[in-house]
Amino acid sequence: MPHDRIERILLAELAKFEEEGRRKGEETIIRGVLPPAAGRGPRFLIEGEGDKSFLRMNANAYLGLSLQREIRAAEERAVESFGTGPGAVRFISGTWAPHRTLEERLAAFHRREAAMVYSSAYAAVMGLLPQLMTADTAVISDELNHNSIINALRLGRPRERYIYRHLNLAELEARLVHAIPLCRRAIIVTDGIFSMRGDHAPLDEIARLAQKYDSSFPENVIVVIDDSHGVGAFGATGRGTEERTGADADILVGTLGKAFGVNGGYIAGGRTVIAYLRETSPFYIYSNPIAPGEAAAAAAAVAFVDSAAGRELLGRLQSMAARFRAGLTDMGLETIAGDHPIVPLMLRDSARTAAITRGLRQRGILATGLNFPVVPRGNEEIRFQICADHTAADIDEALAALRALVQETRV
Repeated sequence: MPHDRIERILLAELAKFEEEGRRKGEETIIRGVLPPAAGRGPRFLIEGEGDKSFLRMNANAYLGLSLQREIRAAEERAVESFGTGPGAVRFISGTWAPHRTLEERLAAFHRREAAMVYSSAYAAVMGLLPQLMTADTAVISDELNHNSIINALRLGRPRERYIYRHLNLAELEARLVHAIPLCRRAIIVTDGIFSMRGDHAPLDEIARLAQKYDSSFPENVIVVIDDSHGVGAFGATGRGTEERTGADADILVGTLGKAFGVNGGYIAGGRTVIAYLRETSPFYIYSNPIAPGEAAAAAAAVAFVDSAAGRELLGRLQSMAARFRAGLTDMGLETIAGDHPIVPLMLRDSARTAAITRGLRQRGILATGLNFPVVPRGNEEIRFQICADHTAADIDEALAALRALVQETRV
């Protein structure tokens, strides 16, 4: 059947994306990994670039665990025992021993009663928030929360939906007060680490506000945090924003696909909440879980992070991030203060952001330029993500390339 009419519409939309500078275009295909050598960290081979190798500074793999021998070995052993896929959704026959081992390990790591694993952190958020919303619920969300939270709020259709300016706790409190006569339940939801900026939510202050107004809502004020960028990469022992701020959310969402280096997402919380979600969450019930081998690798990664070797690797990550951030500051470039390995270079100009990003790639460095509408106009940036397998030589190489490109593109 011909689809010429709808294809014309879609082509026009793609052309519009191109004109507005927001078309993502062809994806970069990584075709190989070169191991660390000669004081440099791993290098990556890109389809279409021949033998040229690249320093990757746009990956969420903060601890480099996907290349660790013991993590890979754990996956290989599980594949030998259980095969490559789960074969069914969890409630039919898709729950394997490694899934339960992983959930128990995650619950212990986060000091929660229970945890459950999803196919991704995006699925976890989408499968969590709508299940907590009723016709008498107010949801209060930071304006820079992840797209998964934005779409979960649309799916859930709460009675009241409030967005407060980024980290503006006075606005958050005002929204809570406004909801008191209207709703029986309130949910405060926030990212732990905000992925475009690398700053973190003041969870301790948010928790105090929730406690202050909890008695005003018959069904409580519930604090939910998505700390996908924080867990494993932030805090003294990698327990993320909760550890950094000394406060716990009621429900935590995390990912296995960033610092833990594997795949999948999860929720950690009270036993009753987790039991309820296993019965009601469609993104859990009707979707296959991660493979048993992935679950075994993730359990090994959690155990590694929760060890002396993991803490040593986390310290190295923090040292490399501090070195890169200090280098930007020494050059007089604008960044956002913090100690997370997301280090944004704030350029505040779309053309310059694109030019420097292209220049970095030409020099063998992969970084991600972010322009409107991914970030608000005036907040255009290059987002660098530091990893523990970066070396001091890698950091200095990237800074030297930036120094030259900044001069070339200076207005």
